[in-house]
Amino acid sequence: MTTAPASPRLTLRQSLGRTHMMISLTAVCMAGLFLTITALLALRLYADHNLELVARAISYTSEAAVVFDDEEAAKDALETITSREDIASASIVLPDGQVLASWRRAITTPWTTLEQHLARLILPGPVEVAMVRESREIARVHLVGHGQYLLHFLLQTLLATLVCLLLSILGALHVARRMQRSITAPLKALAEVAYSVSRQRALKQRVPAANIAELHALGEDFNTLLDELEAWQAHQKRENASLLHRATHDALTGLPNRALFEARLGQAIQGDQERFALLYLDCDRFKQINDTLGHGVGDEVLIALARRVQHQLRPLDLVCRLGGDEFVILLAPIRDEHEVHEVMTRIQQGMSTPVVLSDGRHLGVGISIGAALYPEQGETADALLQAADGAMYESKRQRREGAGDHKTTT
Repeated sequence: MTTAPASPRLTLRQSLGRTHMMISLTAVCMAGLFLTITALLALRLYADHNLELVARAISYTSEAAVVFDDEEAAKDALETITSREDIASASIVLPDGQVLASWRRAITTPWTTLEQHLARLILPGPVEVAMVRESREIARVHLVGHGQYLLHFLLQTLLATLVCLLLSILGALHVARRMQRSITAPLKALAEVAYSVSRQRALKQRVPAANIAELHALGEDFNTLLDELEAWQAHQKRENASLLHRATHDALTGLPNRALFEARLGQAIQGDQERFALLYLDCDRFKQINDTLGHGVGDEVLIALARRVQHQLRPLDLVCRLGGDEFVILLAPIRDEHEVHEVMTRIQQGMSTPVVLSDGRHLGVGISIGAALYPEQGETADALLQAADGAMYESKRQRREGAGDHKTTT
């Protein structure tokens, strides 16, 4: 079963234009109708009064002809007066019902028939005026109105209505354009901002001020909502950054943790870059420091060790804490082994100065460092870590043996 395609929706400008057009047309048609009815009623009264006046004029003019029973004179009087008025037919009827004289307008064009029909529908009925002489009725003047003036009036009214309709259409279009600038323009700006926010997450956009109070209030409320959304987004970014930092950094020393180190080491191996080195470092006799001086002193030693190691590295090098007193350093890139030995020497020299504890005591701290080169000593992360760890323990063993020999010699 196929569904019929949805009809296109009207824009607000088109809807307002149609509304103004319908209002204007309805107002003009209703006003034209009421004015036409009012004018027709007035014309009906005027025509009735005019027919009565014409009948009286005929009565005065043809009185002598009626008294002397002069048919020709009576007909001339009828024709002279009625031919200049809006009269369809006229007659002078004697008391015995005999018609002394009569006159009828000739039908020369189709308009004449239409005029007569309009006269019968709208104008009042025939007018009869008694012709009285010495308090005695000697005849009656019978008049039927003609619709010539009525047709002219209706045609003029129709023309005026059409002109008003045309002017109303032009006025409605003009008002619709002004309405677009005053109403649709602010709403369009609001819709554009809402579209940008929903599709592009552009929370920094704002709705411009509007001249209409309600639209201005709507825009201000929308801007307030955008302010809250922007503040919430900034808060979320800070929270995400904080969570990401806590997930990838050691809480005690602030150094990157094992997760971040493994990611960076994997990037270095997969990046097909030049040689790099991995240094493995731990603190000598750290368990003894924790057991004899307490974990608080052990934490101070780790923090001092982390800071001193960071100060001896290059800008692109990375030092991470794997856990406990174990640290790993990624030196990238390197040109030869001499750079690696130079960094290891600087770190050893940096730790030659005793650590100043919070209570003012000085504590000498020794460290052991082992190095592994990529790709000579391993092409995978596990191989490099094992090689560096082994080199670190070998350095620790040599330091212990050297210390033992020194004591024996002494």
